[in-house]
Amino acid sequence: MATESAVNYTYMGRSFNDLSINDDSTAFSDCKSDRSGEFPTASSQSRRLLLACANSENSDDLIRQLVSDLDSCSIDEQKQAALELRLLAKNKPENRIKIAKAGAIRPLISLISSSDPYLQENGVTAILNLSLFDENKELIASSGAIKPLVRALRTGTATVKENAACALLRLSQVEENKVAIGRSGAIPLLVNLLENGGIRGKKDASTALYSLCTVKENKIRAVEAEIMRPLVELMADFGSNMVDKSAFVMSVLVSVPEAKTALVEEGGIPVLVEIIEVGSQRQKEIAVAILLQICEDSVLFGAMVAREGAIPPLVALSQSGTNRAKQKAETLIELLRQPRSGNDAASRSDVSV
Repeated sequence: MATESAVNYTYMGRSFNDLSINDDSTAFSDCKSDRSGEFPTASSQSRRLLLACANSENSDDLIRQLVSDLDSCSIDEQKQAALELRLLAKNKPENRIKIAKAGAIRPLISLISSSDPYLQENGVTAILNLSLFDENKELIASSGAIKPLVRALRTGTATVKENAACALLRLSQVEENKVAIGRSGAIPLLVNLLENGGIRGKKDASTALYSLCTVKENKIRAVEAEIMRPLVELMADFGSNMVDKSAFVMSVLVSVPEAKTALVEEGGIPVLVEIIEVGSQRQKEIAVAILLQICEDSVLFGAMVAREGAIPPLVALSQSGTNRAKQKAETLIELLRQPRSGNDAASRSDVSV
């Protein structure tokens, strides 16, 4: 399985070596929040019971009873058990271990496919909360969670889709799961969430796609799902709060030729040049890195970047950007000014501009 490094900053325990990001803001969703949608999370009485039991020697007994109730013939008991396990997994990290050891994962996965939206939401979100514990990730995936989560991403409520995206992100932190998630049909659904979801959905989708697209075959799937259109649109909208997130995803994708061509066809070059002109320091750094990648092996794309008026803002960036941005801007300026000849695969492709 081919994986590739992306940009140089630390995100979710991973370090990347192509781009340095030096401010304190996070570009992505950490997918740690337990979000409730249309349904109440718990009554005050239930919360008091949970907190009391979770902090006492009775927590193991409570968890075993709740896991047993997941298989109850009473749908009301199932609903209450799923809700309380969700809350227990949210509120105390050690409960994530206890709940998994008590055998909750398989019955919770079965709830993800429930036609009852309340059960589905609490099943998805309980699995998300359990996946926050690293040692649970492999068990959740091997227990068959990936396909039900992908179905929930297709058919669930807005909150279910967001939490399913987060759960898939967490599972994708195990390298072997990335291909399985991609082959289960998650990529087009995440692209759809990126394009059509609310701000949380867009953020969660971009985070999951960023993680999944370190695998080459998932990059191709994302391009085939027409990811470049929403990425370019979001990067062009400085009020979307998605410029950085979209650019990071794009920076992972453009290592494959199909993504470079798609970026150009969707009008990405003018957007990237504008970011270098008026974006934040971090945005400028990502944008120049992307432009450098698409121009390195393509005379045609380099000419298009130069015609877009990129050289003056690149000169300014080479004088006032971050150290990494200065280096990349200088390299790109030299590349754009250097006459090149020879075969250029990109120039032979049918690129609509």
